[in-house]
Amino acid sequence: MNPTKKMTLGMSGAALALAAGIGFAGMASATTTTPSPSPSASSSASTDGSTGTAPDGMGRHGGRGGHGMVQASALAAKLGVDETKVSDVLKAFRDANKPTTRPADGQKPDPATRDAALAKALADSLGIDEAKVTQALEELRTEAQAERAAGLKTRLDQAVTDGKLTQAEADAVTKAVQNGIIGGGGR
Repeated sequence: MNPTKKMTLGMSGAALALAAGIGFAGMASATTTTPSPSPSASSSASTDGSTGTAPDGMGRHGGRGGHGMVQASALAAKLGVDETKVSDVLKAFRDANKPTTRPADGQKPDPATRDAALAKALADSLGIDEAKVTQALEELRTEAQAERAAGLKTRLDQAVTDGKLTQAEADAVTKAVQNGIIGGGGR
Protein backbone atom coordinates (compact mmCIF):
# COMPACT_ATOMS: atom_id res chain seq x y z
CA MET A 1 0.00 0.00 0.00
CA ASN A 2 1.44 3.36 -0.92
CA PRO A 3 2.15 6.00 1.75
CA THR A 4 -0.67 8.29 0.58
CA LYS A 5 -3.25 5.54 1.01
CA LYS A 6 -1.83 4.67 4.42
CA MET A 7 -2.02 8.28 5.53
CA THR A 8 -5.55 8.67 4.19
CA LEU A 9 -6.69 5.49 5.91
CA GLY A 10 -4.98 6.52 9.14
CA MET A 11 -6.58 9.95 9.13
CA SER A 12 -9.97 8.51 8.24
CA GLY A 13 -9.68 5.96 11.02
CA ALA A 14 -8.62 8.60 13.52
CA ALA A 15 -11.46 10.89 12.48
CA LEU A 16 -13.97 8.05 12.71
CA ALA A 17 -12.70 6.98 16.13
CA LEU A 18 -12.76 10.57 17.34
CA ALA A 19 -16.28 11.14 16.03
CA ALA A 20 -17.50 7.89 17.60
CA GLY A 21 -15.92 8.81 20.92
CA ILE A 22 -17.43 12.25 20.85
CA GLY A 23 -20.85 10.88 19.99
CA PHE A 24 -20.62 8.32 22.78
CA ALA A 25 -19.48 10.96 25.26
CA GLY A 26 -22.38 13.17 24.22
CA MET A 27 -24.85 10.35 24.72
CA ALA A 28 -23.35 9.50 28.09
CA SER A 29 -23.53 13.08 29.29
CA ALA A 30 -27.09 13.66 28.11
CA THR A 31 -28.54 13.11 31.55
CA THR A 32 -31.07 15.13 33.46
CA THR A 33 -31.55 18.73 32.58
CA THR A 34 -33.43 21.49 34.27
CA PRO A 35 -34.79 24.39 32.20
CA SER A 36 -37.88 26.61 32.52
CA PRO A 37 -40.49 27.19 29.86
CA SER A 38 -39.55 29.69 27.25
CA PRO A 39 -40.77 30.46 23.76
CA SER A 40 -38.73 28.64 21.17
CA ALA A 41 -40.69 25.60 20.16
CA SER A 42 -38.63 25.21 17.00
CA SER A 43 -35.41 24.69 18.88
CA SER A 44 -34.17 21.81 20.92
CA ALA A 45 -32.46 22.94 24.07
CA SER A 46 -28.96 21.74 24.63
CA THR A 47 -28.83 22.27 28.32
CA ASP A 48 -27.86 19.91 31.07
CA GLY A 49 -28.71 20.17 34.71
CA SER A 50 -25.98 17.77 35.70
CA THR A 51 -23.62 18.81 38.40
CA GLY A 52 -20.56 16.81 37.38
CA THR A 53 -17.17 18.37 37.08
CA ALA A 54 -16.41 17.06 33.60
CA PRO A 55 -16.45 19.59 30.79
CA ASP A 56 -19.73 20.12 29.06
CA GLY A 57 -20.82 17.10 27.13
CA MET A 58 -20.06 16.99 23.47
CA GLY A 59 -22.56 15.69 21.04
CA ARG A 60 -25.10 18.49 20.83
CA HIS A 61 -23.85 19.71 17.49
CA GLY A 62 -21.63 16.81 16.61
CA GLY A 63 -19.47 17.47 19.59
CA ARG A 64 -21.11 20.60 21.11
CA GLY A 65 -22.44 20.00 21.87
CA GLY A 66 -22.38 21.23 21.09
CA HIS A 67 -20.96 21.17 22.07
CA GLY A 68 -23.70 23.45 23.99
CA MET A 69 -24.59 21.95 27.25
CA VAL A 70 -24.86 24.08 30.33
CA GLN A 71 -23.95 22.68 33.73
CA ALA A 72 -26.28 23.90 36.43
CA SER A 73 -23.56 24.00 39.09
CA ALA A 74 -21.19 26.12 37.03
CA LEU A 75 -23.94 28.47 35.88
CA ALA A 76 -25.30 28.85 39.41
CA ALA A 77 -21.81 29.72 40.65
CA LYS A 78 -21.34 32.33 37.89
CA LEU A 79 -24.73 33.87 38.60
CA GLY A 80 -24.49 33.61 42.40
CA VAL A 81 -27.78 31.74 42.77
CA ASP A 82 -28.90 28.38 44.15
CA GLU A 83 -27.96 25.43 41.94
CA THR A 84 -31.33 23.75 42.46
CA LYS A 85 -33.15 26.80 41.06
CA VAL A 86 -30.90 26.83 38.00
CA SER A 87 -31.40 23.07 37.52
CA ASP A 88 -35.16 23.48 37.71
CA VAL A 89 -35.13 26.27 35.13
CA LEU A 90 -32.85 24.32 32.77
CA LYS A 91 -35.04 21.21 33.00
CA ALA A 92 -38.23 23.13 32.40
CA PHE A 93 -36.64 24.93 29.43
CA ARG A 94 -35.52 21.68 27.85
CA ASP A 95 -38.90 20.07 28.38
CA ALA A 96 -40.75 23.07 26.94
CA ASN A 97 -38.50 23.19 23.88
CA LYS A 98 -38.32 19.54 22.91
CA PRO A 99 -39.06 19.26 19.22
CA THR A 100 -42.29 17.46 18.47
CA THR A 101 -41.17 16.40 15.02
CA ARG A 102 -37.86 15.39 13.55
CA PRO A 103 -36.20 18.22 11.60
CA ALA A 104 -35.88 17.82 7.85
CA ASP A 105 -32.58 16.50 6.57
CA GLY A 106 -29.88 19.12 6.82
CA GLN A 107 -31.93 21.44 9.03
CA LYS A 108 -30.79 22.23 12.53
CA PRO A 109 -32.23 24.56 15.14
CA ASP A 110 -30.62 27.98 15.24
CA PRO A 111 -28.23 27.96 18.22
CA ALA A 112 -28.38 31.77 18.61
CA THR A 113 -32.17 31.70 18.87
CA ARG A 114 -32.07 28.83 21.34
CA ASP A 115 -29.38 30.53 23.44
CA ALA A 116 -31.32 33.81 23.53
CA ALA A 117 -34.48 31.96 24.61
CA LEU A 118 -32.52 30.11 27.31
CA ALA A 119 -30.98 33.34 28.62
CA LYS A 120 -34.42 34.98 28.72
CA ALA A 121 -35.97 32.01 30.53
CA LEU A 122 -33.18 31.94 33.10
CA ALA A 123 -33.29 35.70 33.62
CA ASP A 124 -37.07 35.75 34.01
CA SER A 125 -37.21 32.74 36.33
CA LEU A 126 -34.25 33.72 38.48
CA GLY A 127 -34.90 37.47 38.56
CA ILE A 128 -31.51 38.29 37.07
CA ASP A 129 -30.59 40.71 34.29
CA GLU A 130 -30.69 38.91 30.91
CA ALA A 131 -27.35 40.43 29.85
CA LYS A 132 -25.68 38.94 32.94
CA VAL A 133 -27.13 35.50 32.14
CA THR A 134 -26.06 35.77 28.49
CA GLN A 135 -22.53 36.71 29.53
CA ALA A 136 -22.34 33.82 32.01
CA LEU A 137 -23.53 31.34 29.37
CA GLU A 138 -20.98 32.63 26.85
CA GLU A 139 -18.16 32.42 29.42
CA LEU A 140 -19.10 28.84 30.33
CA ARG A 141 -19.22 27.79 26.70
CA THR A 142 -15.88 29.45 25.97
CA GLU A 143 -14.31 27.70 28.97
CA ALA A 144 -15.78 24.34 27.94
CA GLN A 145 -14.59 24.82 24.37
CA ALA A 146 -11.07 25.57 25.61
CA GLU A 147 -11.15 22.46 27.82
CA ARG A 148 -12.30 20.27 24.92
CA ALA A 149 -9.59 21.68 22.66
CA ALA A 150 -6.94 21.06 25.33
CA GLY A 151 -8.24 17.53 25.88
CA LEU A 152 -8.16 16.81 22.16
CA LYS A 153 -4.62 18.16 21.90
CA THR A 154 -3.52 15.98 24.81
CA ARG A 155 -5.06 12.85 23.25
CA LEU A 156 -3.58 13.60 19.83
CA ASP A 157 -0.15 14.33 21.31
CA GLN A 158 -0.30 11.01 23.15
CA ALA A 159 -1.33 9.21 19.94
CA VAL A 160 1.70 10.74 18.19
CA THR A 161 3.97 9.76 21.09
CA ASP A 162 2.58 6.22 21.03
CA GLY A 163 3.14 5.98 17.28
CA LYS A 164 -0.57 5.62 16.53
CA LEU A 165 -0.62 8.83 14.48
CA THR A 166 1.97 10.91 12.75
CA GLN A 167 2.20 14.59 13.63
CA ALA A 168 0.75 15.41 10.20
CA GLU A 169 -2.27 13.18 10.91
CA ALA A 170 -2.79 14.75 14.33
CA ASP A 171 -2.57 18.21 12.78
CA ALA A 172 -5.12 17.17 10.15
CA VAL A 173 -7.56 15.97 12.83
CA THR A 174 -7.09 19.23 14.74
CA LYS A 175 -7.73 21.24 11.60
CA ALA A 176 -10.83 19.17 10.76
CA VAL A 177 -12.24 19.77 14.25
CA GLN A 178 -11.48 23.50 14.15
CA ASN A 179 -13.23 23.83 10.79
CA GLY A 180 -16.29 21.86 11.90
CA ILE A 181 -15.68 18.98 9.51
CA ILE A 182 -15.77 16.49 12.38
CA GLY A 183 -17.22 16.96 15.84
CA GLY A 184 -15.40 18.13 18.89
CA GLY A 185 -14.90 21.78 18.12
CA GLY A 186 -16.88 24.76 19.23
CA ARG A 187 -18.98 27.03 17.17
